[in-house]
Amino acid sequence: MNEIRISDVTMKQTGPEISLSFKEKIELSKLLDKLGVSVIELEPIQQTKIDALRIKSVAAAVKNSIVAVPVALNEESVQITWNALKEAKKARLQVCAPVSPVQMEYLFHKKPDAMLAAIQDTIRACCRVCNDVEFVADDATRSDAAFLYSAVTAAIEAGAKTVTVCDTAGAMLPNEFTAFIRALYEGAPRLKEVCLGVACSDNLSMADACAIAAVRYGARELKAASYRLDTISLPNVARALSAKGDVYGVACRVHTTVMKRITGQIAWMCQTGRSKNSPFDNGVQEDDTGLFLTAHDDLSAVMKAASRLGYDLSEDDGVKVYDAFKVIAAKKEKVGAKELDAIVASAAMQVPPTYKLDSYVVTSGNTISATAHLKLHRHDKVLEGVSIGDGPIDAAFLAVEQITGQHYELDDFQIQAVTEGREAMGQTVVKLRSGSKVHSGRGISTDIVGASIHAYINALNKIVYEEENV
Repeated sequence: MNEIRISDVTMKQTGPEISLSFKEKIELSKLLDKLGVSVIELEPIQQTKIDALRIKSVAAAVKNSIVAVPVALNEESVQITWNALKEAKKARLQVCAPVSPVQMEYLFHKKPDAMLAAIQDTIRACCRVCNDVEFVADDATRSDAAFLYSAVTAAIEAGAKTVTVCDTAGAMLPNEFTAFIRALYEGAPRLKEVCLGVACSDNLSMADACAIAAVRYGARELKAASYRLDTISLPNVARALSAKGDVYGVACRVHTTVMKRITGQIAWMCQTGRSKNSPFDNGVQEDDTGLFLTAHDDLSAVMKAASRLGYDLSEDDGVKVYDAFKVIAAKKEKVGAKELDAIVASAAMQVPPTYKLDSYVVTSGNTISATAHLKLHRHDKVLEGVSIGDGPIDAAFLAVEQITGQHYELDDFQIQAVTEGREAMGQTVVKLRSGSKVHSGRGISTDIVGASIHAYINALNKIVYEEENV
């Protein structure tokens, strides 16, 4: 039986309708890996430092699937992308190029001969660093047939092991798409030496049918989405292949028994309407880092653990965190991720406060919306913000955002009891992500809302200090 590989493109198609946080992308990658997809596709690198960290984090989280990242048509992009991807257990570089006259000349400003040369040169550069290289022919169904055959052949000669053709317009019916696939095999005989992949837009609601039809005529990889997008549906084609695989002599390793549960989790993360007006834009529900340290761990182990949690600590801050860690580790058998977050928040990068809390009034109840009215001091000026939220802490954080005019990704929010009894002290840790760096703040109070506000402002001050002193 031939294996049909499913290449998930959900994260590649994020946009205004799907806005995933940094942490959600890591969690989504883990879910897809558990689901059994063959390939997880990521967005290309645009902001080098931020996107490289995202790719490295996904590469470290994925255990079984191939992690694929596209490169631009130049050697510099190949090297930058590979430096971010090379630690993946299974890595793939994708060379995406338009092959239709409209996209080549009007979007890329290249003539056919120049495009062929760019494709070959980039694939060769990829092959020098990576064993798995894919050529993606964008808008293939609207290309000149002779040029498409030349491009496919040139890509294979340069070293591509997978060739994917895209019906970007989504204008083909299943019988037309299969005729296109047959003609492609005839026009580019060397295509039989590699894996043929297909991608289809769902413009006519025929993407799934076209994909299954392509499998019957030799396609061995399908670019599909685990969430509802304008492309092939992963749940639909996985179910179809599971039911009809024996008839076609093919098999798909996606775990259909857990598919409904996992795709449901993915849909929940992708449905950003739930957090449109909230700082709590993180859909990750569980902490499964498995991270813990003991008193026997040295400075380098603690620094490595902090890096896994997203912190980029300076040498001085690393020493401060390690000294604080030793005090805690002497009293506890294990120090986990939450304790390390609190240590970093209290010990690392303590800065002069740009914003100071003057006062806050929060109202909440089961018959009214939670409202927060905050006053902050900045440079001897009193700034006020009033906001409505889904709860008292949500409203308070939104009021801070209103005052500062900035929204930072809320990477994590923790509440811990530090004493017992009716007047117990509560500790909160807030982690805010600014670009590629995470900053954490800590607050302690008998009032958990107050502790949360102090923790948020503490983290915010670290970001502001770094931005103003770089």
